Amino acid sequence: MLEFYVDPNGDDSGPGTESRPFATLGRVAQAAGDVTGTVVAHLRAGRHILCEPLEVTKGDIVFQAYGYGTAAQEEAAVSGGRHITGWRVRDGVWLADVGELDTRQLYVDGRRAERAAIDTLPGAVTSTETGYVTNVTLNWQSPADVEFVYRGIYPWTEARCAVADAVVSEGSTTIAMAQPAFARAHDLYNFAWEGQTSHGPGLPTRVENDPVFLTEPGTFVLDRSRPGQHVLHYLPRPDEEPERTQVIAPVLEVLLHVTGATGVAFQGLVFTEATWLRPRTEGFLHYHGGGYYEGGPVDTVTIVEGQMWVTVPQESAMIPACVRVVDSTDVRIEDCRFTRLGATGLGLTNGTNLIVRGCDFDTLAASGITATGSRDVLIEDNRVHQIGLDYSGSPGIAISDTLDCTVTRNQVTDVPHCGIVAGPARGTRLLHNLVTDTLTTLADGGGIYLSGPQGDGPGNGALVRGNVITDTRTPYNFGLYTDYGASWVTVENNVVMRADNTAVLQVAPPLENVVYRDNFWDADPQGSDDVPAGVTYEGNTTIAEPHHLDNATRAIQAQAGLVRPR
Repeated sequence: MLEFYVDPNGDDSGPGTESRPFATLGRVAQAAGDVTGTVVAHLRAGRHILCEPLEVTKGDIVFQAYGYGTAAQEEAAVSGGRHITGWRVRDGVWLADVGELDTRQLYVDGRRAERAAIDTLPGAVTSTETGYVTNVTLNWQSPADVEFVYRGIYPWTEARCAVADAVVSEGSTTIAMAQPAFARAHDLYNFAWEGQTSHGPGLPTRVENDPVFLTEPGTFVLDRSRPGQHVLHYLPRPDEEPERTQVIAPVLEVLLHVTGATGVAFQGLVFTEATWLRPRTEGFLHYHGGGYYEGGPVDTVTIVEGQMWVTVPQESAMIPACVRVVDSTDVRIEDCRFTRLGATGLGLTNGTNLIVRGCDFDTLAASGITATGSRDVLIEDNRVHQIGLDYSGSPGIAISDTLDCTVTRNQVTDVPHCGIVAGPARGTRLLHNLVTDTLTTLADGGGIYLSGPQGDGPGNGALVRGNVITDTRTPYNFGLYTDYGASWVTVENNVVMRADNTAVLQVAPPLENVVYRDNFWDADPQGSDDVPAGVTYEGNTTIAEPHHLDNATRAIQAQAGLVRPR
């Protein structure tokens, strides 16, 4: 085994020893490429700033915090951010010239700053095929930087579209939306639902990113109206001063890219400060979960003939991750933290024997963990909270097209939509997770949500056992949700309380070969009084009184959630 050391204050021309460490992670990866056998890279305390994504293609390498696993472990952060300095103050607003910097997030003394915004378009607003007209004069300083947010087009959907221009004329303003995103929004969002018919995204529910919106302390705007001479605006909180406040703008979209490697590990590290720029340039036409529409055919799904229907994209793209593991085998990510990231924290794609254990995921724009097209995946003892901050449909943990994926003993809390999602897969095991405070923003989802076929027989179906799901927040939700033709699923020994609906048995397409057995809840599931043919419903217990339900399920609750509480 060969050991290298890297310190933000080191020197890449040195040998990478403990006394003469390298300065950058890129130099470590370069040095490791010339080594046969296992390499361990020890990261000393501080921010290891990346100027480009760290590419790892060599196997048998471990990146870990110095002193990992001991009382002397140091905090080493892998950052894609840039420290903003050179502030000047005008009318109480801090201004910094940042050149070509483009970002969608900002962090002030470690705290996420929100983009400055107003709640909706002012005035009497009329929608057009290319944008909007309002009967008031808008004094936006940089219209092409403004972005519209559309929350609740469907109860489970939140989209984003950029403005192209705003032209003022005789007391009114004509807003042209950026294309092709706005035209695609009209293709995608068409529905008739509970007496309401809509074509297109409707009116925005939030309008972001213009200097005139800077009224709330702790918010920011990036003005890109002069190419190559962008200006960052920040309205400080009362106790903040430019000279002693650390402001970091994420620059990179990808921090780490592991590709085609075998035997790689990351231990005790912090991955932080990255962004995702696509929504500004091409829009974010969200449909469900982490999926969004990029154009192409759209299907109409009829719910009630002639009365209710929705449109569904035939193909969706997925929000990318800032840390990516692709086509790799025997990869371990343990005791790491993923925080202050502008997309999903960690994405596992087309890999085998992947372990994510003991990690924390927080302050993320999208999901915590996604696993797609992978096999033999273990996601265990992770804490996922405060995610989906920019893309509210994002689940805490999402898996799809996986084989033999186990999600166990995780704690998922404070998420805007679903807690744990399993799309079509085989051999999925969702065991002993604690899922609380989900669906805090969007509706029609579940604390734990499964959709589509989960196997092709009893030998490789999904097992949902021993999970505790509480406090599912929106007025239209399901604590435990098997949906959209879910099949070959066994749901047993779970506890659901304080949800609008504990579970649902009647869905379309109907459930097939689904077993609900020996679960506890505080209200009967929808459809339990008329169990459909594809569902077995047996041994379940409804206890409405909270204290009695707690007493009856104490053993199940004790086994749910983190192995090592923190």
